[in-house]
Amino acid sequence: MGESVAGRLFSVLDAFEGGGPAALRLTDIAARTGLPAPTALRLVRELVAWGGLERGADGRYRLGLRLRVLGAAAPCPRGLLDAALPALRALGARTGGHADLAVLSAPSAEGVLCLVSGERPPAHATAYGKVLLAGPPEELPRHTRHTVVSPGLLAGQLARVREAGLAVCAEEFRLGEVSVAAPVRGPSGTVAALGVTVPTGVPLERVAAAVREAALRVRPPEPSPA
Repeated sequence: MGESVAGRLFSVLDAFEGGGPAALRLTDIAARTGLPAPTALRLVRELVAWGGLERGADGRYRLGLRLRVLGAAAPCPRGLLDAALPALRALGARTGGHADLAVLSAPSAEGVLCLVSGERPPAHATAYGKVLLAGPPEELPRHTRHTVVSPGLLAGQLARVREAGLAVCAEEFRLGEVSVAAPVRGPSGTVAALGVTVPTGVPLERVAAAVREAALRVRPPEPSPA
């Protein structure tokens, strides 16, 4: 029996996981899903009409607003974000940067989901990911000349982040940006990373202190009983 229509739709959405490009061409989607190009095109058009995908002016497709809204409404991220919002607002005002809360976006641990912006940056190239990663992901694409792509170097960084309880990532994802993040801990360990992105050149001592204080203020909601 062939794969169901729902299964094929899910495979199209799964093509955007894994820490690769945020925007894909139709040929990329067909290659990642193994679907014939006409089938992939039909499913992509249905997802665009529903709002699950968006088509850019360059012809590439990216995850759409409707998926971001649904993801943000999920109990775990929604509860985390609600608990963190006061600390995030204070952190943004104190540092002048963009404050966000992030969780790992998939079991593959190759990307993070930022709950405020909806962005899905690569875990290995952001302070958020370096707080959350247990070890180097399988793929380490280079985003700037500063991106750490050696598994050994990254493993050393992650060990130091766990020891310090703070990650600083300078221009590894985008030039001109530095991200600083700290763990948000619950009873069972780290549940999210709270941090801020500021322009390169901003003195980081005060930023780091503000991030630590903000993360300590967040009390994750208790999980609902089964």
